[in-house]
Amino acid sequence: MSLRVAVQMDPIESINISGDTTFLLMMAAQRRGHTLWVYQPEHLSYEDGKPFARARKVTLREVKGDHVTVGEFEKLDLADDLDVILMRQDPPFDIAYITATYFLETVHPKTLVVNNPTSVRDAPEKLLATRFPGLQPPTLISSDPVALHDFFERHGDCILKPLHGAAGNGIIKLKAGDRNLDALIELFGNMSREPVILQKFIPAVSAGDKRIILIDGEIAGGINRVPEKGAVRSNLRVGGTAVPLVLTNRDREICEILKPVLKEKGLMFVGIDVIGDYLTEINVTSPTGAVQLKAFEGVDAGEILWDRIAETLQNRT
Repeated sequence: MSLRVAVQMDPIESINISGDTTFLLMMAAQRRGHTLWVYQPEHLSYEDGKPFARARKVTLREVKGDHVTVGEFEKLDLADDLDVILMRQDPPFDIAYITATYFLETVHPKTLVVNNPTSVRDAPEKLLATRFPGLQPPTLISSDPVALHDFFERHGDCILKPLHGAAGNGIIKLKAGDRNLDALIELFGNMSREPVILQKFIPAVSAGDKRIILIDGEIAGGINRVPEKGAVRSNLRVGGTAVPLVLTNRDREICEILKPVLKEKGLMFVGIDVIGDYLTEINVTSPTGAVQLKAFEGVDAGEILWDRIAETLQNRT
C-alpha cells in the first residue's frame, strides 16, 4: 500500500543524516514506495475550518551533503491530499508548537497524525512522566521560591531544569546547600513565566541516561547515553556518547506500566528516558536515538513504525 506522507519538521536541508531519526523514518517510508513531502510549521495555514500546508515533494539519499532533492512548493490540503502526517519538528514547546497541534487535530484521524496532536499538546514531555507515581525520582514543578527552597532543603543534591526545555539545554546541578538557587530562580523567571523542575539528583547518571524507543507501546530497543566525565548532561547534542544498552527488568517494568496509556493516547513513536531505576521523561515531540539503535542492534525503528501505521490504516477501513 503506497501512502501519501507529509513530514512537519525543521529544514530538511540542514539535518545531520548520520544521527537524525526523522531522516531514518523517512528513508523507511521511501523504501516502501510512499510519496514524501516536507513542510515547516510556519508553512501551515488554516482557512474556512481546513488546514493547508505549502509543502515540497522530496527524494532522499543516504549521502552526506547531498541527502535530498526537493521539488517546488505546492499547496496540500491536509485532510484530503494525505494519508499520514509525521509531526517531527523539534521543541521549544511554545505557543507556536501548540498552535500547530490545534491545526493538525482537525484532520486526525482521517489523516493519521503521528503522534496524535491532541496528546502531544496535552502531555508535555516532563509533565506526562509525573502521572506515574513511583516511577520518577522526587520531583517538584513550581515557580514559587518558597516551595523550591523547601524541596531543595529536604532532598539535597538536585537538578534544576526548564519545564519545556529540550536537548539538555538549561540543566544545572545544585549541590546540597548551594546558595545560588535564588539567583537561578530569578534568572529562569526573567527568561520565562513557566515553572521550573527541581528533581533529586540521581548519581546513576554517571553510568548513562537510557533512551528506550517505544512504538505503539511496544519496546523497539534502546541505547545508553553516557555523559562526559564530570558532566551531568548526557544528551548526544551536548557531548554525550551513545553506547549499546541491555534492558533491565526495571526498564521493562516501566515500559509495561506506560504501554496502555501510550496506546490509548495515540502516542505511537515515543522515546522514554530512564536513569538508574527512575523514569525522567517521556519524549513525544521528536524523540531521537533510532539511528544509534539501528547501528548497535540492527533494529530499524522506521520499519517497525511503518508496519504499525499500515496495520492502523488497514484496521480503520
